[in-house]
Amino acid sequence: MNKADINGKWALVTGASRGIGQQVSLGLAQYGCNLVLHSRNLEHTASLAKELISSGIQVYQVATELSDQQAVDKLAKKAQDFSGGIDILYNNAAVMPPFRSNWLKVPPDDFRLGFEINVITLVRLCHLLIPNMIDKHWGRIVNVSSGITNQPELIAYALTKAAVDKFVKDSVVRLKSTGVLMNLLDPGWLRTDMGGINAPNSVESVLPGALVPVLLNDETSGVLFHAQDYVNQVI
Repeated sequence: MNKADINGKWALVTGASRGIGQQVSLGLAQYGCNLVLHSRNLEHTASLAKELISSGIQVYQVATELSDQQAVDKLAKKAQDFSGGIDILYNNAAVMPPFRSNWLKVPPDDFRLGFEINVITLVRLCHLLIPNMIDKHWGRIVNVSSGITNQPELIAYALTKAAVDKFVKDSVVRLKSTGVLMNLLDPGWLRTDMGGINAPNSVESVLPGALVPVLLNDETSGVLFHAQDYVNQVI
């Protein structure tokens, strides 16, 4: 793989305190990428930030409740101001409403919260950070999707990911030839707080595949990458 050089660039990773976000942050740091670590509470990313700083990169922590759109706007501004411009946006944070055994009685609030964080906030961050990427003629956006299918008991979550997929497919048309690539990542079913203990794959298996859409050095955009396709591979 002919990899893009991300040494010294700045990435914003949402939901960086654990799970996929933590693994992505560690992986990006190995390439010399500076990081803005998002979580709900600064304490949640404190140990990760300390570990990353010891590796020689710059790290900035920010705490934001992603269901609050005014707070999301402030998050984007803080990240831009501190870094001088975000180059890589990794939209990882999401909420999964409860599994509803009676799939015909999913409460409306399941949909409302899911769409607020998983869709509206994700789109908002993209819209706020893309202009600076276009100005610099370089940017990488990765929006985490899901492989969940045929489970109407989880429809409130699955619909949000379908909306994200549609957002990416439509948006890349306007990003053509700008140097900004936007892609999707299916991490696979992982043993995380969201995936549960019965998932077949460890959270560590999301690497190196989760980094492939960041390290692209061509015009590939609007593609769904599957992290599990790259397990035990060298990228």
